[in-house]
Amino acid sequence: MQTIPVLCRNLKAELQVPYGTTLLELIKNEDIKSENVFLGALVNNKVRDLTYQIHKPAVIEFFDYYSTYGHNMYVRSLYFLLCKTVHDLFPLKVKLHIKHSISGGRFCRLEQMDEPITEELVKRMKHHMVSLVERDIPFERVGMLTPDAIRTFQEYGLEDKYELFKNRDRIYTSVYKLENTVNYYYGFMVPSTGYLKMFGLEPYEDGILLKIPSSKNINVLPKTRRMPKLFSVYRENKQWAEELGIPHVSDLNRLIDEDKVQDMILVAEAFQEKRIAAVADNIYNRGGVKMVLISGPSSSGKTTTCKRLSVQLAVHGYHPVQISVDDFFVERDETPKDKNGKFDFEALEAVDLPLFNRTLTDLIAGKRVELPTFDFTRGTKVWNGKSIQLDDKSIMVIEGIHCLNPKLTEQVPDDVKFKIFVSALTSISIDRQNPIPTADNRLIRRIVRDYNYRGYSAVETLRRWRSVRNGEEKNIFPFQENADEMINTSLIFELGLLKTYAMSILDAVPESLPEYAEAVRLRKFLSYFKSIPEEKVPGTSILREFVGGSKFSY
Repeated sequence: MQTIPVLCRNLKAELQVPYGTTLLELIKNEDIKSENVFLGALVNNKVRDLTYQIHKPAVIEFFDYYSTYGHNMYVRSLYFLLCKTVHDLFPLKVKLHIKHSISGGRFCRLEQMDEPITEELVKRMKHHMVSLVERDIPFERVGMLTPDAIRTFQEYGLEDKYELFKNRDRIYTSVYKLENTVNYYYGFMVPSTGYLKMFGLEPYEDGILLKIPSSKNINVLPKTRRMPKLFSVYRENKQWAEELGIPHVSDLNRLIDEDKVQDMILVAEAFQEKRIAAVADNIYNRGGVKMVLISGPSSSGKTTTCKRLSVQLAVHGYHPVQISVDDFFVERDETPKDKNGKFDFEALEAVDLPLFNRTLTDLIAGKRVELPTFDFTRGTKVWNGKSIQLDDKSIMVIEGIHCLNPKLTEQVPDDVKFKIFVSALTSISIDRQNPIPTADNRLIRRIVRDYNYRGYSAVETLRRWRSVRNGEEKNIFPFQENADEMINTSLIFELGLLKTYAMSILDAVPESLPEYAEAVRLRKFLSYFKSIPEEKVPGTSILREFVGGSKFSY
């Protein structure tokens, strides 16, 4: 019997494995144990499901739910479980639309339903999902010729997938089957429904919420929170995309093919500018506002939003003064450290709070104040004589990740503050069951920006991303509903533009590094988009913060 040499990192051992052994068989044959159930593996730093057969020498590392790959695999499999439930319980005309993340889950709509979404209906759906889990049905990955896959999508009423794949330039396409239900997802599944023991399903707003286990504890479902402001922004932008006729990637690609993308870009930019102008109107109409606080996660476009909002405030006669919280960092040797002993620049305590509050209160009192500039290379504040004094028309526009945390400005009266949360809430989806995570949108922005302006490779950005996301969960998202207004900085066309930059940057990630797996995933994701030339994008676009050529100075 032919055997294949395999290095299993979980065992820290080299093995000789029979040709064609699946990863699941390898776990059983070698008795590879873990505190948590394995969901998949990295094989030569590429994500594979456990049905993958070993045909050549490989370095293998199995992962569980607590890795990014395992978590994504679990969520994707829950999508298909819900999809099959809708297919089993309702007529073919009813379409499951997985819209976006919110409150520890995914908000979903049942389109073309003849009955209202009630507690009883949702209980019936959840009961069916539980029965599918108990039956432990395998997720079958089937490779077929792309024309055959397209015909299959048509037969199952998956028009959005048909449109996405009809111009696909690959000979073969892999689809997943769960008994009599067929679907496509841009990633792998867990081996069977029996792996999906923890999930929730409940009514939410005018749809349903598919609850995802905590990324920190698979046995815990996050508490459902009503988030009316965030939900409203999502809804506004998703509806607008549908009214434009561009809810899915295939619709955007069609406009590019028809050479109609320029008009769409101008409309999208105008829609965003109108929203920023409306926020400026609200600040003016409130009266008495001396301080606008802008917060948002990494690569949400806080800096450009700050500048564009300042322009709109100037239209109302204000004299905007832009201030960055980053200039008020404590000295490097005073910076708090995380549990790994590394500097935690995203902790609130990394900001010199006494100095920051004293500066703000002195400015509001009409005093002239000198502002520091933080030198990140030397890790110290620099005082170079830059001083300001507010007049009657002045308004401070302050941006930083902690701006919605009340502790940041606790010495400033609330009635002079106006709080804004910005994020890239992606309004376009790959198709009805493949929403685009906002974190992916922001990660691609950050990869491009870090490469263009900070000299960081994709490897360095990907390596730090998990830490960045953990900091956002701790320091930013808990305070987002404190905002008076929310602004979506995502543009419906932007991934087509960012693709032209990101693909070559991601191509440089070596196969020998663990980050290669994520680079492969992002490249596959971007492959669904047709490229948009940079010259079609205005100089005031928020995307110029990432790709360059902005009319604003940073």
